[in-house]
Amino acid sequence: MFNNLGLLFAVSVALGLAKSEKGVAALSALVGYFMMYATMTSAITNFGELERLKKIGGLLTNMLGFTNTMDTGVFGGIFIGLICVWLHNKYYKIKFPDAISFFGGTHFSPIAGALAGIVGGFLMAWLWPYIAMGISGLGYLIGKAGYVGTFFYAYVYRALIPFGLHHVFYLPFWQTAVGGTAHIAGKTVVGAQNIVFAQLAAGQHISWQAARYFAFEFPVMICGFPAAALAMYHCAKKNKRKDVKGLLLSSSLTSILTGITEPLEFTILFASPFLFWGIHCVLFAFSAVFVSLLKVGVGFTFSGGLLDMILYGILPGQARTNWMALIPIMIFYFALYYFVFRFAIQKFNLKTPGREDDDEEATLHTKQEYVDDKKSDNAVSTGSNNSDDAISATIVEGLGGKTNISTLEACATRLRVSVKDPSSVKKNLLKSTGAVGTVIHGTGVQVIYGTKVSTIGPEVEDYLGIEDE
Repeated sequence: MFNNLGLLFAVSVALGLAKSEKGVAALSALVGYFMMYATMTSAITNFGELERLKKIGGLLTNMLGFTNTMDTGVFGGIFIGLICVWLHNKYYKIKFPDAISFFGGTHFSPIAGALAGIVGGFLMAWLWPYIAMGISGLGYLIGKAGYVGTFFYAYVYRALIPFGLHHVFYLPFWQTAVGGTAHIAGKTVVGAQNIVFAQLAAGQHISWQAARYFAFEFPVMICGFPAAALAMYHCAKKNKRKDVKGLLLSSSLTSILTGITEPLEFTILFASPFLFWGIHCVLFAFSAVFVSLLKVGVGFTFSGGLLDMILYGILPGQARTNWMALIPIMIFYFALYYFVFRFAIQKFNLKTPGREDDDEEATLHTKQEYVDDKKSDNAVSTGSNNSDDAISATIVEGLGGKTNISTLEACATRLRVSVKDPSSVKKNLLKSTGAVGTVIHGTGVQVIYGTKVSTIGPEVEDYLGIEDE
């Protein structure tokens, strides 16, 4: 799977951004991706300076059945995926004269994808050697910056979480030469995460230089965030602790086990931007420095939770990963997050959960009454008391109504929505449905629910489909 992430990105980008006929869009990207590699390989062999390119270490490789081609990684997948989905959205309803009408509509999308792959392949054959050198140079600069570079990387990585742009920043380090290059079992491997998994497969010692791009998450996810949640619980008003206990406890367990932290992080962000960017992101970045100093070589697939630590740190063995060095850092980070958060919350009177003023609490009760009214209305109109439909109806209303929603997709922890009029979005109403927070940027809206979005998303989509009928 990790050897073919470019292909997966091409398909998933098209699948996620297609406005309609998503399956056809994914197929078009798949066709375009293979056509791009076929064209690029042919162009290198017949028109490029093959012998000169062979002298550039790590540039040429064999993949997908193509020999002496270039691995464009996730960049190539995103590149062709974006082009194919743009063509699909523009032309999937195209009409041709009767004689060639068979090639119109959705049948045209894979054809357009193939043509885009041919053009993209020629472009990549010419551009990618220069892009690859630039990527390698950036990785070299980060590496030469030492612990300062490590701190900068981790801080920016976490600071981008509220905007949903952290993937754009860290993926080059994980999957391209920015994160390093290594020769493992006779093959050249690029990208920090690819290097770690290749070393695991080969039974080798895990490189801490590669693992430093993600191993620092374990102390924060497993101990830091739960400690911050405990501090917020202890700082809550005594008569409100029972109300916030469920949110903080469930979010903490999610962080510990899986490393998914958006519910807690957005709670921190909306309580105080300073608490998030000025304290949390700084502590997060220092974790990267400490983990690098102790040369920890623990990798992960998705995030720094306990499950990944067991699979990729403990099971491979102390001799290969040095996972035991994480234990003192984790203990230290539990105490650090607890006392720093508790001090900041009390010192600056931050409105973390359970510390809201009485008028804010009354507003929440009013919103809850609105949800109850929506449930009653739904029961009358459908003859049932379907709470899922009631919550979906409230979410749609909070987004400004069905006519205000252009697109709606669920990702790992949030609903990503495009709306026509951002001013129609009702943040408090969305909060009453269990949303930790709502971020509006232009016509883009992100409603953060945490891991339960995997069920909320399909329910809202089904509700919108019923409304269409």
